[in-house]
Amino acid sequence: MSSPFWGRALLRSMDFFRVRRVEIEGLRYATPDEIVSRLRVDTLASVWDDVSPLEARVAEHAQVRAVRIKRKLPGTLVVIVTENPPVALVNTPRGLIVVDADGDSLPVDPTRIDVDLPVLARKDSLLLRLLAETQAEEPALFARVSEVRRAGRGEIVFELPEFRILADSAVRAARLGEVLPVELDATRRNWRPRELDLRFRDQVIVRLQSP
Repeated sequence: MSSPFWGRALLRSMDFFRVRRVEIEGLRYATPDEIVSRLRVDTLASVWDDVSPLEARVAEHAQVRAVRIKRKLPGTLVVIVTENPPVALVNTPRGLIVVDADGDSLPVDPTRIDVDLPVLARKDSLLLRLLAETQAEEPALFARVSEVRRAGRGEIVFELPEFRILADSAVRAARLGEVLPVELDATRRNWRPRELDLRFRDQVIVRLQSP
């Protein structure tokens, strides 16, 4: 809905358009109370007021990647949040912390929210970048990774419940995804892989569990 500037001024003065309700969409990790407290909507505010200051305050939350506020007439503001996704749990002297792809700590309490993420021994930019890429491009595989660590000679180890994946440090998410059809084929053959090795160009080497 659009109106001339004098129309907006008139609408803002009408009690009918006072903000009486705030709806929050898109949250998984942050709580609605955290977002509402940052909005600090004045009790006399109109839905026709400029929402950019509200968006700026919400965007300061560490869990928020982007925010957009739209109007639902006559008196509701809808806050649409895109969260900054966590990619790993990192061991620290204070215990496990939740971090994003840049290694920044996120205000996610693992005791309050079920956070099923790969564990890293420390903040490692290469591993975090790779996990974020895998989360975006191969979410089914990402969801199964319990731990990622560096090994000798520039290698990376991905621990899954059923087996481990060996790769070199230049591996990308698309290459990691190649283990899925190989795993499916192994299941059809009644094989029990203990290790899938991606370190050889254009190949996936399957090493089986001992009989």
